[in-house]
Amino acid sequence: MGERETTVRSRELGEGLRGVLERAGLTGVDIAHRLGWSQSDVSRMLNGKRGVRETDVAAFLGACSVRGREYDRLLALCREANRPGWWQQYGSRLPKQLRTYIDHEDKAVTIGDYAATLVPGSLQTGDYARAVMGGIVNVPADEVEERVAARLARSAIFSRPVPVVFAFYLHEFVLRLPIGGAAVMSDQLHHLLRMSVRPRISLRVVPASLGVHAALAGSFTYMEFAAIKPVVYLESETSTLFLEEQAEVAAYQRILSALAETALDEEQSRELIGKVAVELSGDREDQDEPARAGQNGVAHE
Repeated sequence: MGERETTVRSRELGEGLRGVLERAGLTGVDIAHRLGWSQSDVSRMLNGKRGVRETDVAAFLGACSVRGREYDRLLALCREANRPGWWQQYGSRLPKQLRTYIDHEDKAVTIGDYAATLVPGSLQTGDYARAVMGGIVNVPADEVEERVAARLARSAIFSRPVPVVFAFYLHEFVLRLPIGGAAVMSDQLHHLLRMSVRPRISLRVVPASLGVHAALAGSFTYMEFAAIKPVVYLESETSTLFLEEQAEVAAYQRILSALAETALDEEQSRELIGKVAVELSGDREDQDEPARAGQNGVAHE
């Protein structure tokens, strides 16, 4: 059947099925034998891979003698896990790892994000996102606008009916990397200032003067959910990784705790963002001056 992506609901289903198996005193080998399945089929169900059939879940639950509300709950989770997410309106060309990440982001109740080089996706303006996408050599030109639209749609998470608590940590380099030029960066920084005063959003800067800090290993996103264990999301140019093991997740929880101790506070962060935005505004005026002079027939040496 091939590898399937893992959504929050499918992870929740996998945890539920593992709990059912444990309470029944059975193993995956026992279930495979009883149902005549391969071990890989059972493993895929227990690991929360999307695309598990409802009839297979029903058979699994029957083999474990599960009835009543738990039976109905897990079948409902299976249906929800296989339901298309909102991101599908942007087309199947979006990378599988991006669709999986968006699904997790959409279901999280707490998000902690450290950004080493770029503004986090959900906080990006359209022009900033377009400049980023346009500069990535592995994004086809005809997919840029589709991906920008999907990225902008992610900002809906800030108005979700079930509130999310956000803690964003941005290295100062993020503010000073001139993505798209002075005008685009100035608008992006002003957007960060507007978002930083919204309820449930904490936006703090890790100053360059700090030097060594807890998150030197790079960007990551930590997500907590209502019904499953926390995960950490890591991304590179060609692969992504969800960390789920308790020791792995705990390591990133310690990093977030250390950043909370060493980053500028929220007001100091706004002051620095505003300062950089003003500097960029000055750069814009300097760039515009030769154009205005040319229109007036004045030459500058």
